[in-house]
Amino acid sequence: MTVRTRFAPSPTGMLHIGGARTALFAWLYARHFGGDFLLRIEDTDRERSTDEATQVILDGLSWLGLDWDGEPVFQASRQAEHVIAVEQLIEEGHAYRCYCSKDELDEMREAQRAAGKKAMYDGRCRHRSDRPQGAPHVVRFRSPDEGETIVNDIVLGMVSFPNVELDDLILLRTDGTPTYNLAVVADDAAMGITHVVRGSDHLNNTPRQIQLYQALGLPIPQFAHIPLIHGPDGAKMSKRHGSVAITEYRELGCLPHALVNYLARLGWSHGDEEIFSREQLIERFDLAQVGKAPARFDQQKLDWLNGHYLREAKAADLVAEVARLLALDTTSGPDLEPVIVSLQERSKSLVDLAEGARFFYAAPTEYDGKAVQKHIKDTTWALLETFIARVDAMADFSGEAAHALIASICEAEGVNMGKLAQPIRIMVAGGPVSPPIDLTLGLLGKAETMKRLKTGMATLQGK
Repeated sequence: MTVRTRFAPSPTGMLHIGGARTALFAWLYARHFGGDFLLRIEDTDRERSTDEATQVILDGLSWLGLDWDGEPVFQASRQAEHVIAVEQLIEEGHAYRCYCSKDELDEMREAQRAAGKKAMYDGRCRHRSDRPQGAPHVVRFRSPDEGETIVNDIVLGMVSFPNVELDDLILLRTDGTPTYNLAVVADDAAMGITHVVRGSDHLNNTPRQIQLYQALGLPIPQFAHIPLIHGPDGAKMSKRHGSVAITEYRELGCLPHALVNYLARLGWSHGDEEIFSREQLIERFDLAQVGKAPARFDQQKLDWLNGHYLREAKAADLVAEVARLLALDTTSGPDLEPVIVSLQERSKSLVDLAEGARFFYAAPTEYDGKAVQKHIKDTTWALLETFIARVDAMADFSGEAAHALIASICEAEGVNMGKLAQPIRIMVAGGPVSPPIDLTLGLLGKAETMKRLKTGMATLQGK
């Protein structure tokens, strides 16, 4: 058997952490067994489904590296097949037309509540023989009245549902459109899905879907319901916990593999290991190792992983994304790759890299007030003038030569290097933080260093 999993998001909103982790687990399981990972866009809710949300889903999966096999299937395009499945169920006595009005249903449920019973459809149209011409109706599935439906879940184990608790669900609405449970069963069967990996919030739908598989004479896939992700406080994940669209993590400077590594460890473990390459995840992942308890989202852990992968990355591999986040013309400054190298060790995200690199391509127009007050004194100007004059006379300017010059001037004046290095840093970078001064000046070059020092002196002296 070829393992075939799928990810089936609804394009009525953005792709968030929970959905991305579900997609990852389904992708890893398929790739672990050399199987197929398919993508289905469940766009039957035409009023709420948007092209924008669909594109965010596609972009998010692509950014994470979760490649799917074949073309995405759009559920709305399969409505004719859904209707055929319903007609089969009617013909074989597993479904029937229900003509109950909304008022009738409300009255029925109110009576059940008054009697202390669970409010559910009582099957009154099951044996109805008349078919009022043109009367609006839905089609309902005839659920078994006795026994129980067992879900043998890979993650949660054996879960049983008494059939008496499952009423006759609607398969087709009055407008002829299929409902979720019918469409999912028909589509998963048509796509040959062998393993359905999804959030545990779908567990209550599963016994109904198993009954539909049985009634249609279709093979039942194996199910794996992944516990939900909670925030650090144990509450359901929400925006206040960082539940934003996956594409937003890209804008926050997160590396895709750092996020993949983090999501894989949200509910799945392999001993005490924390760092996994993509190949290791594929080799070691198994749904049977996914925990039953909800996982807790930890932003600090994600930041730590992101910093780890950032430091381990080749600078050349980061150039394009840093340039995108920087949104400046980098052709007029130093090559971006060595700039990234100079910043990697102290950065936790690609945004940190971009912001740290910004002054190399945009000369400061303002200077950090606190840094100026702390580091620039009346004695600073003479030190800077000596440095500028000596640099101007240099035939071969380099970062090492500039560092040696700062050291020699400070030694001659009997002051520590910070008395000159920090004012230089403030004037070339706009603030007290930059890569080591030799790297900073070496990357800027002689002409740009001199220009910025002269501009800084003139500005800060009020000239």
